[in-house]
Amino acid sequence: MKPTIYDVAKKAGVSITTVSKVINNTGSISEKTRKKVLKVMEEMDYYPSGIAAALTVKKTYTIGALLPDISNPFFAEMAKSLENSAREHGYSIIFCSTDYLIEREKEYLDLLFKKQIDGLIIAIEPSDSDMIQKLQKKHLPHLLLSVDNPVLRTSIVSTDDRLGGYLAGNYLLEKGHREVSVIYEDNRSSSRYRLKGFMEAFENANLNVNKNLIIPSKSKMEEAREAARIILKREKKPTALFATTDLIATVFINEARKLNIAVPDGISVIGYDNTIYAELCEPGLTTIAQPVTDLATYAIRMLLETMEKPDLPKAKILLTPKLLERESVKDIN
Repeated sequence: MKPTIYDVAKKAGVSITTVSKVINNTGSISEKTRKKVLKVMEEMDYYPSGIAAALTVKKTYTIGALLPDISNPFFAEMAKSLENSAREHGYSIIFCSTDYLIEREKEYLDLLFKKQIDGLIIAIEPSDSDMIQKLQKKHLPHLLLSVDNPVLRTSIVSTDDRLGGYLAGNYLLEKGHREVSVIYEDNRSSSRYRLKGFMEAFENANLNVNKNLIIPSKSKMEEAREAARIILKREKKPTALFATTDLIATVFINEARKLNIAVPDGISVIGYDNTIYAELCEPGLTTIAQPVTDLATYAIRMLLETMEKPDLPKAKILLTPKLLERESVKDIN
């Protein structure tokens, strides 16, 4: 049977109040008594309930994080960086992967409320403003991560995706590519900004991207395959593709290989994120790198500041992406 605080108090020969003070590190207790209680807790393998402790200190030292797809290497790497940064400040994180499903989004949000989290990081594209309004009504500190949606009035930590898209477009132009295609996530504001920046690079060069070669797709294997096949089966193929995630870019390269279309000789490819896919891909994927560790660090830091000072004004941090050149783009000048 699991030991209780009453069992600990009885074995240590102290009151329940004393045990509670030791657990929560409050009140005036002698070092001798404190060590005695801790020793008994260890001997009995007693761990206080996190919720019970929260009722005393009004904190669970737990943060919630809503992610769209933990199987996507970008969000897997983000989760790892968030966890590392949170641990440095004494916090744990509960990760919830919604798989782009609205019903899961709502279910996980209710679950996190029940867990009495101290704050929430939202890396999904909220289905509507109801989520933010609900969080504000409950006075739960929160922010958007890698989601830059001005309609949702809350703090934001993201990469300057418009600039990232522009860098990708300008790079392809420098390499002589004029007939290009794009596969982008139409369900994420970050990808829409990447597409916008990419288009601006071509507009500044007095060129247009063929709208028939701009294909929407979620960053999921099967949808990315379908989008890739649409482009690769065209009689007149573009000379280059910009994929707004490395996952989409890698799937495209695999589909091209099946059709004996070489990358970059047959078609060039540039991705976005600089995940492990970019390094493992053959050939190595030229991509726009996001500073994942810095994004996580700023997100945790900003969330903790909001916890301490709830009246802080909303803030927006945009970090700078950079282009990493590998072997997947051919110079056709």
